Amino acid sequence: MLTYKAMYKFLDDGVHAEVLDFPGALSCGRDLEQARDLLAGALVDMAETCLLHGESLPIPNSSLTHPDADLEEPIHLLLSASTRVSTTANT
Repeated sequence: MLTYKAMYKFLDDGVHAEVLDFPGALSCGRDLEQARDLLAGALVDMAETCLLHGESLPIPNSSLTHPDADLEEPIHLLLSASTRVSTTANT
């Protein structure tokens, strides 16, 4: 598990969400709950993309902060491993 730092900015039309120490991992939602869920998905997508391209994941930096953030909190990236890949598709 890697722990990065998420920030949220409350706007009139929703919530901006960004992982401060993982460039490109950002999203937005209509409320904080949706922004958190979508940001978690964006973080997973960015991490998988980095790994598929043979790139290292950014090193977490819990000391980062954003001056416009209304809320900052940890966001955890959980990776899993498997010895088998399912080739069956659900239709």
